[in-house]
Amino acid sequence: MAEATPPLEPVQFNPAVPNVARMYDYYLGGKNNFAADRKAAEQALSFAPELRVGAQEVRKFLRRSVRFLTDAGIRQFVDIGCGLPTQGNVHEIAQAAAPESRVAYVDNDPIVISHGQALLGGNPGTVVVQADVRDPAGLIAHPTLRGLIDLDQPVGVLLIAVLHVIPEDDLATRIVEELRETIAPGSYIVLSHAVADLRPETTARLAKLYQDRVDVTGPRRMNLRTKAEVEEYFTGLELVEPGVEYLNRWRPDPDDPGVGDTPVWSVGGIGRKV
Repeated sequence: MAEATPPLEPVQFNPAVPNVARMYDYYLGGKNNFAADRKAAEQALSFAPELRVGAQEVRKFLRRSVRFLTDAGIRQFVDIGCGLPTQGNVHEIAQAAAPESRVAYVDNDPIVISHGQALLGGNPGTVVVQADVRDPAGLIAHPTLRGLIDLDQPVGVLLIAVLHVIPEDDLATRIVEELRETIAPGSYIVLSHAVADLRPETTARLAKLYQDRVDVTGPRRMNLRTKAEVEEYFTGLELVEPGVEYLNRWRPDPDDPGVGDTPVWSVGGIGRKV
């Protein structure tokens, strides 16, 4: 008999400790961050200034992905590790194309939950759920999520910039596998992940910075995963063209001016469960 998974420690709010979601908000030019977040973010930007462009490319990939899913007929979405509300949230994109779309936002950060609930309280097609991606079974079984999302019907599961903050390879793989097994045929998994391939020395420094200073739990790792390792997450899914690609190259909008020579070392892709 498998050993029971020990309960996860809930995330506590501590403005003195840098937080991944709030640092990301700072890279995007947002205001939902504290002095500790800004200090850590500026330290990261001092040797990786492309982080601002990278954060913007993550948001662009999210928008293009949601538009693709709505065009494919998806009308319910689960955005896991949604982060702080910003412009171009999933429900705004999906409901602009299909007003009946339903979106469950999921995060383990109490600040994200409180901001999301305040912002979305008047939208009956959305819910905000406090759950942890490290417990995918508990996340999927959450009564608030299940009250809005019918997992017997196709759903779009979004794992945007989530798995690269989980250092354990086995856990990251298990998360994707459990989600894949739970969703109905015709569903999609959208995934983006920062990788070490283009600038391994820089990403190694960032891995150390985040693990030294930011509220990332679990064992340490020396660097980010590679593009080839991210491709393995789509095992058992039918990859949408062009497959797993650097974000600025994944179905770019024709009117997007692009990033020039700025390296974007995050990759993404969409897989369909058949």
